[in-house]
Amino acid sequence: MSHPAPSWALARRSERLVGTPVVRRGADWWLVSPSGSVLASDPVFAGDLDRFAADLAAADRAVAGIRAQGKAARKAQS
Repeated sequence: MSHPAPSWALARRSERLVGTPVVRRGADWWLVSPSGSVLASDPVFAGDLDRFAADLAAADRAVAGIRAQGKAARKAQS
């Protein structure tokens, strides 16, 4: 299923790859700027974006786990 090109101003935070001008809509990656959007149609580049997004998500989960351990340790010391 094809999704419409995202607008720079209307791209939802959940769609944007943090810190980049890249947005995911469905299975498609888009490069977005105030002047327009371009579909990232190169499968190698899209695969790299998939792996980068997966790595960022794994890092976020690891940081959340470390923070939860720290909170539990502080609570146990109380």
